[in-house]
Amino acid sequence: MLEITFLGTGTSYGAPVVTSDHEVCFSEDRRDNRLRSSILIQWNDCHLIIDCGPDFRQQCLRSKLQRLDALLFTHEHADHTAGLDDIRAFNFKQGPIPIFLSKRVLKSLKKRYHYVFDKRITYKGRPEVTPNIIKDLVPFQLKGKQILPIEVNHTVVPVLGFRIDDFAYITDIKSIKPEKIKYLKNLQLLVLGCIRKEPHPNHLNVDEALALIKEIQPKQCYFTHISNLIGFHETVSKELPQNVFLGYDQLKLTI
Repeated sequence: MLEITFLGTGTSYGAPVVTSDHEVCFSEDRRDNRLRSSILIQWNDCHLIIDCGPDFRQQCLRSKLQRLDALLFTHEHADHTAGLDDIRAFNFKQGPIPIFLSKRVLKSLKKRYHYVFDKRITYKGRPEVTPNIIKDLVPFQLKGKQILPIEVNHTVVPVLGFRIDDFAYITDIKSIKPEKIKYLKNLQLLVLGCIRKEPHPNHLNVDEALALIKEIQPKQCYFTHISNLIGFHETVSKELPQNVFLGYDQLKLTI
């Protein structure tokens, strides 16, 4: 059994957007208020998080998270990595945190967070991580579960999605190679990035996401990495197929 908590479901801007006068940014429906995209997956005594953006501290506090067993990174963009410094609170209780990421993402983090990875720097209180390099379609084990990285196209950079049992999480996607669809078959739950209704150069819009869902055929799909431009949660939810839903912050699912 997997317990899924949506820590954040927004784009790199979040919602409401700073300086925006878009009507959704003034919504009183909490489901329209989105922190940057991140998800918590729990099984047995394992607490796994995929991506830690600039809202990571806030997400941990409101979810009352007391433990972090591993952190997976989909790609190097700031809205998915800028919370790395906030793992220090977990370090105080647990020691170094295992992180799983591609060579490219590790190289990027070493530039931005040199003080984390430079072994010559020894001061106490800095984030402590144990990097583990992962590759597309090469499964790895974590706390009794097999995790399969599946690379998709974000146009500007490759992004890793992840499959665990009958659950898959794919954010920041514009396209996927046809030969990789087979790795996403027979899913109970797919969480898929879908940014808005209008076309976007680097992300799926609603029509593109629905076409991909039709091809994958999961039993249920929830959208994430959602812009305010998609419209009001309540309105858009009524427009989607029966097995497709808008994710929202703090939504909890069990499969």
